[in-house]
Formats: sequence, structure tokens, C-alpha cells
Amino acid sequence: GASSGAIDLLPSPSTTTNWTAGLLMDSNDIIFKFDGKQGAKIPDGIVPKNLTDQFTITLWMKHGPSPGLRAEKETILCNSDKTEMNRHHYALYVHNCRLVFLLRKDFDRADTFRPAEFHWKLDQICDKEWHYYVVNVEFPVVTLYMDGTTYEPYLVTNDWPIHPSHIAMQLTVGACWQGGEVTKPRFAQYFHGSLASLTIRPGKIESQKVISCLQACKEGLDINSLESLGQGIKYHFNPSQSVLVMEGDDIENINQALRKVSYINSRQFPTAGIRRLKVSSKVQCFGEDVCISIPDIDAYVMVFQANEPKITITGMDHFARPAAQFESERGVLLLPDIRIVSTVTKMEHSVDLREHDRANKQVVVEEMLHNLDFCDVLVIGAELDPELECLELDHGELQGKHLDATNSTAGYSIYGVNSMFSYEQVLRQLRYRNWGTSATSDRKFRVKCSELNGRYTSNEFNLEVNILHSSNSNFMEHVNHMIVQPQFLQSVQQPEGSVSAVHSSVVPSMATIVIIICGSVLVLVITLGVFRLRTARQHGSMGHEGAKENEMDWDDSALTITINPMEKYEKPHHTEEESEEEDIDDEEEDTTSAESDDSEDEEEEEEEVIVQKGDKQNVNRQEQL
Repeated sequence: GASSGAIDLLPSPSTTTNWTAGLLMDSNDIIFKFDGKQGAKIPDGIVPKNLTDQFTITLWMKHGPSPGLRAEKETILCNSDKTEMNRHHYALYVHNCRLVFLLRKDFDRADTFRPAEFHWKLDQICDKEWHYYVVNVEFPVVTLYMDGTTYEPYLVTNDWPIHPSHIAMQLTVGACWQGGEVTKPRFAQYFHGSLASLTIRPGKIESQKVISCLQACKEGLDINSLESLGQGIKYHFNPSQSVLVMEGDDIENINQALRKVSYINSRQFPTAGIRRLKVSSKVQCFGEDVCISIPDIDAYVMVFQANEPKITITGMDHFARPAAQFESERGVLLLPDIRIVSTVTKMEHSVDLREHDRANKQVVVEEMLHNLDFCDVLVIGAELDPELECLELDHGELQGKHLDATNSTAGYSIYGVNSMFSYEQVLRQLRYRNWGTSATSDRKFRVKCSELNGRYTSNEFNLEVNILHSSNSNFMEHVNHMIVQPQFLQSVQQPEGSVSAVHSSVVPSMATIVIIICGSVLVLVITLGVFRLRTARQHGSMGHEGAKENEMDWDDSALTITINPMEKYEKPHHTEEESEEEDIDDEEEDTTSAESDDSEDEEEEEEEVIVQKGDKQNVNRQEQL
């Protein structure tokens, strides 16, 4: 439920956030240490000049007592004149263990005193411990939250508003920039201590519920059963539940109460590592000269690494549409069927599993639900030309989902903590428009999502979009409809380890043309085959009618054809009468084995008839084939 739009003033050094490169840092690249000699200039354009009447400043701070009786101001955040003058427009600083917020409004028609300085005096400011501070500004009211608890300023001083000028302003961290009243502009009022997560959120303030949630680490101390503590035990938690104080008159009751203290961690993916504990006991003695002292007990709780989720993005990764659709007012939906699934792999084994059998643990893949904090749709290749193309999303899709979005020529970014389902709904409404399609034939995009500010990231889902011009738009539109039917575009949820389904709407245009040409050739071959088959059948039917006229049907069911290789294939044709006589002789030869001893002349004559008849039959069969 936190408001989006917070600007990190102390980010880890990088190519785009290089103003913190010269500061002292802890080993984890989150904590910045200030030794009274360093300050950082925030580049122009990072924070808007007009913070409006509502804004929020948040930070973690560890600070000790200031040296000297009248210590100097120690600047945490300061916005002052860059040159010529030394006016402070707004600042947050520590002075004599007091936290002070300065806000000088610009001059307008109401030339009156206004609240300008807000003071808080708290012991925690100088106790050398980490505390979480939130300054909520809703002018003229300013409220401080420390560790989730509200504190009103004990002192508010008024001042005249600042007259407007054209002097540029410089925002700094760890010191204040003094641009005037000195021979050379320089840093002044250095901070001594440690800072982390210093942010400013223009235009919005946070509720107390959200601030308590932001401050709480979702881990701390707890008591298992308050009812069984006993009547003589008093207990007290600090707001973050990192300190528990118990008081009692009976040692045994104190022992019983200590056994009910537990450590809780409600984070879905807790940070692994050691949590150190210290148990300090104090005995109050009445009347004795020497009181008992109890040494402190040091212990720790080990939090193991949680099963990390695997975030998978699937959907249609390639499609083509006519240029007219891209040029329309609504454009084309980029990710109409995108699906975001998170799975976690767990090892399961029975309770009585032996040590040497642990290699046989069963791997179980379970789907889990958790939130995402951003999804980026990036343009691969040349950036978008704002005069010809753009990515669009109706802002109504973001309402009620605590999501925001930024659009640029490099892509579209959606951010804010919400469920995977909400991100799916928003991404499915993202559109791509191109009103200069003649200069573009295709576009490639990449989608990537994150959980816990990049701690867990998804796969990189690549999408290719083809723009079909008028020459082949109708042709490819038919291919799209023929190859990909809507029912096959449904996202299939698969367990870990299985082959992911690949959704493809169309093959690339060249491959599609080759497929269509092959199909046309196949249809042509089939047509020619049918035509030749019908021609062969007509020839066969004419031969069959000629046989009927001679009242003889040729039966080759028991006929053996022998070809003499010594004779020529082409023979003069015999008359029909000779063929009938030879047929009768051949049948008599087959049925009567006793007549096989005829003269050689008759055998040669019969042989010629058989060859001639076999040749004729072969010709008929070849025609049919």
C-alpha cells in the first residue's frame, strides 16, 4: 500500500547513479558512513524543484553525541542556493541531539510569518543505534515518525517567506552547499554518523499504517502464550519488537516466562543469516550492601536460505498483422495471452530416511503465489521513433492496483507491489502503434519481471512482431487464420522440468511463402495423377468391350507368362481368329498334362502366342499404371 514515486538519494554507485561513488560505504553497499569530511551533490533533474505542499522524507540513521558543548549543525539533507547567496530552502539536520526540519516557502501575496523550523528532542537521536525516521510534510503541519511511533514537534519557529529569484539551487546529502558569503563555494555543516535508504517522495505522504509496515522488519521477538505468563510478570515490547523487557518478583516465574519467548519471521523469503541475541538480567536488592550481578548471555538464531522461486513468463512469442491494424487508433495488443507463473522446488523425504539415502530425495515442484514489484517491456534494437511509433496503455488499467507506469522510447515500465495476476491483466492491455509502417517491417521486444527489487527475476521473454504491408497482407492474414486457431493459443501451465509449450502464431514470412508454394505443387501433382488415372481407366474399358464382342474374357489368374529373351519385343500382330485358336490350345495344354509331348513346331507356335498375349497384357497394365 505504499505510495510509489520515491526517489532514492543514496543509491549504490553505478554509471547512472555516480554521485555516491566518493562516499564511504559498508561492505553491503547499502550503508553510507559520513566522517565529517564528505558530502554528495545530487544532480539536477533527480528531484523536482517544486515538492508541493505534500511530500515525505524517509531514512535510516545511526548517530552518536555531537562533540563539544555547542556543536555545529550536522546536515542530513539540504537544498540551498548554488551561487551568489546562502539561503536554505529546505533542510533536515541534527543539532545538539535534536532533529530539525527547515522549510522556507516562497513568497506570494500573503506576506506573513509562516512555520519554518520544526524541532524534535529524542534520546534515540544520539544513542548510536539504528532508527527509522519518516518526516511527513503536509504544510503547515509536519509530523515525525520514529520506529513507527508518532512524535509531534516540541518547538515550531516562524520566519518570513523567501523572495523569488533566478538563482539555481543545489541539493546535497551529508553536508550543505554554501554558495554565497564565502570567497569560494564549498561544503559546510558536515554530518557525523551512518545513513541508509534516504528517499524523498514528492507530492504524497504516507499513512501511519504504511509507515509502521515499512519500518517493521517482519521479524522480532514474541511470546508464545501470554495467558500462561503468570500474574506476577510484567512485560514490554519496543515498537519494532526487537527488545523485550520482563519484570517479576519470583525467580521461577521469570524462568518460566523466558522459556516462552520466541523468534518470529513472517517474510515469505527471509534473508538468510545469523540473528544475534543478548539476555541481560538485573537484580534489585533491598537493604544489602552487595547486590548480585548476573553476567549477560550471548546467543544467536540461524535463519536458513529459503527455497527461491522461479518466475516464468510464457505466451505468444511471434505474430504478424497487417499494417492497417498498427496504424489504427487502438494499435495492436502486444501480449494478449501473457502468463506469469512462479514455482518453487522442494526436497521431500520421509522422517526415517537414513543418512546415506538422502540422495534419493524426491524433488517436488509447487506453484506459489507472491507479489511482483516491476515488469519492464524493453525495445530490442533501435529505440522507438516518437514521431512514427509508440507503446500505449490506458491509465484506467492501473487504477485500484497500486501500480504506476513510465513510458519512453526504450520501452514501457510498470512498477508497484501487486500480485502476478494484476501484472498479467495490465500487460495484456499494452498496445503498440505505428503510423509510419512503410519504414518498419518488424519490431522485437523483451519482457522481464522482478520480485523484491530484483532479488528474484524472471526469464527474459522475447517477442517478435511483423508488420505486413498491402502487397501480402491479405495473403498472410489467411495464413494466420489457417495456421493458428484461437483454441491453440491458450497458455498451458506446466510443472518445473517439463518441456515448455512454445506458442507461435505464424512462421516467418519467407518460410510461409515456401510452404504455400510446396502446397501448390502438391495440388498440381495430385491433379495430374487423377487425370492420368482416369485416362488409363478409359483405355482399359475400351479393351474390355472388345473382348466382350469376341465373347471371351481374359482370365490370367492361372496364367504363367514366359518371355524368350532371344526374340525381339516387337512382333507383327495376329488376327483375332488366330488368337482365339491359340487361346484354346493354351487352355488345353494347361488342363491336360498327357498332351505335353506334341511336336516342336506346335510348341514354338504356342510360345509365340504366349509372348504376344503377355506383351499385350503388359502394355495394358502400363497404360493403367
